[in-house]
Amino acid sequence: MVSKAEFEGRTAVVTGAGGGLGSAIVALLADRGARVVGCDQSEEALASPRLASRHVFNLLDRASIEAGIAAVLDRDGVPDILINNAGWTRAETIYALDTDRIEHELDLNLTGVMTFADPLAKAMAARGSGSIVFISSVNAIAHFGNPAYAAAKAGINAYAKSVAVELGRSGVRANVVCPGSIRTAAWDHRLAKDPEILGKLKRLYPLGRIVNASEVAEAVAFLASDRASGVTGVVMPVDAGLTAGCLPFIDDILGA
Repeated sequence: MVSKAEFEGRTAVVTGAGGGLGSAIVALLADRGARVVGCDQSEEALASPRLASRHVFNLLDRASIEAGIAAVLDRDGVPDILINNAGWTRAETIYALDTDRIEHELDLNLTGVMTFADPLAKAMAARGSGSIVFISSVNAIAHFGNPAYAAAKAGINAYAKSVAVELGRSGVRANVVCPGSIRTAAWDHRLAKDPEILGKLKRLYPLGRIVNASEVAEAVAFLASDRASGVTGVVMPVDAGLTAGCLPFIDDILGA
């Protein structure tokens, strides 16, 4: 049984705190005693009563990010835990890409994330402790579409390992969670085009379903916690088995 006071006395900063996964992470950390600081791009997204502090900034705007970092450090101090969750994609195939979309998705999902995380990671190192979890994607491990997003997330995986290796002796751990498809509002635009899409997904996943936000949040909480005190530099899929192998190959070719 995980202690309800697991994160008592600790401050956790969560970016993208108002989204489907972000909300689940906020709820779980708060339920286990953390003082949760929410960051998102609008006040409306930060309405959760579980947030002890709120900061609005835009990961596409360097000045906004720098102001957000200063506000977090001034109001909330150096966090004990940093969950880099914010991200977004809509360019789903190579043919959907153009220069503007490539730039937009890399700036948001890689450059913006690193710009926000880097000074906080160094502040944790200066203090001598800290746990960082990045939300990446199975798209960073194998190709499932969204090429610019996938490239950005692969960069996040590499950056997390650099933090783990270079700042480990200063007491900082950095790990990555790579979700597969999560049943959140992010799927609504696809469902609007094809109401049967969730059924089609089932045959791709060894567990016969996609994951829910609370399952991903549990992995995040574990990596953020002292239960994972010896774990750093890990890239952990939470994907109902998607990246373990190709189930349709077994079904359609081998006839299992």
